[in-house]
Amino acid sequence: MERIYLDYNATAPLRPQARDAMVQALDLPGNPSSVHGEGRAARRMIDEARGQVATALGADPRYVTFTSGGTEAANLVLSPSLRDGAGRVTDLIVSAGEHPCVLEGHRFSAERVHRAPVDAQGRLDLAALEALLARVGGRALLALQAANNETGVIQPVAEAATLAHAAGGLLACDAVQALGRMEAGLVALGADAVFVSAHKIGGPKGVGALAFARGDLHIEEALIRGGGQERGMRSGTENPAAIAGFGAAAAVSSPDGHEIARLAKLRDGFEAALAQVFAEVAIFGASAPRLPNTSCFALPGLQAETLLIALDLAGFAVSSGSACSSGKVRPSHVLEAMGVEAGLSKCALRVSLGYATRESDVERFCETFQKTVWTIRERRGLRN
Repeated sequence: MERIYLDYNATAPLRPQARDAMVQALDLPGNPSSVHGEGRAARRMIDEARGQVATALGADPRYVTFTSGGTEAANLVLSPSLRDGAGRVTDLIVSAGEHPCVLEGHRFSAERVHRAPVDAQGRLDLAALEALLARVGGRALLALQAANNETGVIQPVAEAATLAHAAGGLLACDAVQALGRMEAGLVALGADAVFVSAHKIGGPKGVGALAFARGDLHIEEALIRGGGQERGMRSGTENPAAIAGFGAAAAVSSPDGHEIARLAKLRDGFEAALAQVFAEVAIFGASAPRLPNTSCFALPGLQAETLLIALDLAGFAVSSGSACSSGKVRPSHVLEAMGVEAGLSKCALRVSLGYATRESDVERFCETFQKTVWTIRERRGLRN
């Protein structure tokens, strides 16, 4: 029986449009920095992709920088060398549920990093943020994801941006999970900078982008220095094939009301079926706005690692949380920040749906999950 992939928040399968664009780019021999015809053809392909990504973000193409992925983009922008017309930022504020590339990927000294709490649903505590902004002695950069990669909980980015700007600060938004799944435009979010990754929307792995909201924003100390490509923000010869694939994926993955409703219906139906069979199931962030494709849940007493192995052998790809932890199953810092008890956190699984997910896929998973749980409990001498 064919395998069923339900781990889109880790990586979405490559879209046919992205594959076609990459194959076309691989046939171009020119270096994008060369002035001859072949070089100009490669440059045109990159510029086209830059426009496609900018459109998806609601940004100006002139202020979009291609990187090797969301992690590099986070490492680049979360820096005390970030400045605008008012000068450099001095402090970093991060919400407690941020992705590891934010929590570990910044360039601020420890004493200049401040943690903002989240509530029991995983949403940023805006009152606590306002108080923290008032206490920070310098000019703060707030790092806040648009939507959490583990729970799918959508953050109050616009409200947080208003608070940050009122305090004289800036906001950098991790929109990696939001792109293609919710409105992620710079204007709508109110962010000063947004970073995204191609492989979450059906583009290739190994390419991402950082977009600024306006031209006065700049990084004075680049991570990768050399020939000055990407406006000096990211030196090194660009990867036209990966960038072209990113652009093609961005062009076809813009939020669509019908698709959002379809995914939400599948997700909600899945969670209702779970609750009907397992009354004790915990669904994290269920009372908060969430991405339509994401469900993070746990059955007390059944550890994620055991279930992951059994489900994988049964032909299903799901996750226990972030895929950026060296493949290890470990307690979630996101759930910990939400106040979830450690024992229950170790049982958390994530199902994330996408453009190729069918209703029959979700139905098969529900059936298999139920049988898997019953089998494990029977082996342990427990009643179902």
